[in-house]
Amino acid sequence: MNKNLARCRMAAMLAAAAASLAALMPAVAQNAAPPAAPPAPPLKIAFVYVSPIGEAGWTYQHNQGRLAMQTVLGNRVTTRVVEGVAEGADSERVMRDLAAQGNQLIFATSFGYLEPALRVAAEFPAVKFEHAGGYKTSTTGVAGYVAGFPVPEVIQGINAFALGMRQVNPQAQVKVLWLNSWFDPPREREAAQTLVNQGADVLTNHSGSTAVAQTAEENFKTKGVRLIAYQSDMSRFAPNAQLTAITHQWGGYYTQVAQAVLIGTWKPKPVWGGMREGFVALAPFAASVPKDVAALIDAQRSALLAGRLKPFSAPLVDTDGKLRLEKGSLDDAAIASMNWFVQGVAGSLPRP
Repeated sequence: MNKNLARCRMAAMLAAAAASLAALMPAVAQNAAPPAAPPAPPLKIAFVYVSPIGEAGWTYQHNQGRLAMQTVLGNRVTTRVVEGVAEGADSERVMRDLAAQGNQLIFATSFGYLEPALRVAAEFPAVKFEHAGGYKTSTTGVAGYVAGFPVPEVIQGINAFALGMRQVNPQAQVKVLWLNSWFDPPREREAAQTLVNQGADVLTNHSGSTAVAQTAEENFKTKGVRLIAYQSDMSRFAPNAQLTAITHQWGGYYTQVAQAVLIGTWKPKPVWGGMREGFVALAPFAASVPKDVAALIDAQRSALLAGRLKPFSAPLVDTDGKLRLEKGSLDDAAIASMNWFVQGVAGSLPRP
């Protein structure tokens, strides 16, 4: 392989009876400790998922976070999930039902849930809402990226992947195919195979199923296709093709949010995090990754964690040859609103 790479009240009758008993038994100890307060009812938390939970992928990883939170907080919380909820009117109806049913915290885990969540939140001000809004070696120098929707969250991931490739191969190219869907396994598979047929010998994705990983595995023996998995470790679906995976870790954050709601300190606020904050982790390297390449990636990871490495650093040039950043590095706001591709990305973006 090329090395470039988280009660009961007494009735009035009981109170009166207790007073009568007190009159009959004046010698009852006056300093007896009051009864312990009954435990507070658990915090009811709901999760809305854009696809079935499945065995890996975007929704699977969110559900892993829910389970981790449940393990940490135990009987202080109860959770429920609603799977396969389409963005738009369906998600608004589901979130409204969940709020009406007494859920006090709702996690809306797909980009298109934003506006519906805002509308339902306005109707239920007591309910808290949370909304979830590379490096690789390549023989051909072409990687294929199967992408859901052209929103900044996805665009920045594509750009970061391309910048990483071009650090070791300045001529590397990332070909992008849009699905206009977060979860559509047949189309994900079709897009991945199309990219392979166009010369990509590395695949990655920002979509919700295991289809891209499975397509990489199917093409491993005949075409040497490799995989940089995204969201979940896909090694059980692509045991030969996967080199590593960029995984999402939601458990710590979900626990933190639930604890804040439990103690009354929760406030709506944007959250921005990566490896340093524990949101993102790198899966173990495949045995086929050369030791010096693994060491280089580990060094880059350490630099990211220490804040020494800023992937979106100057000079940054877009696909039209326009200089987008002459010096310094993009701040979080600029990255979070990215609507352009860096050089090395082959794909189209909708124009305003």
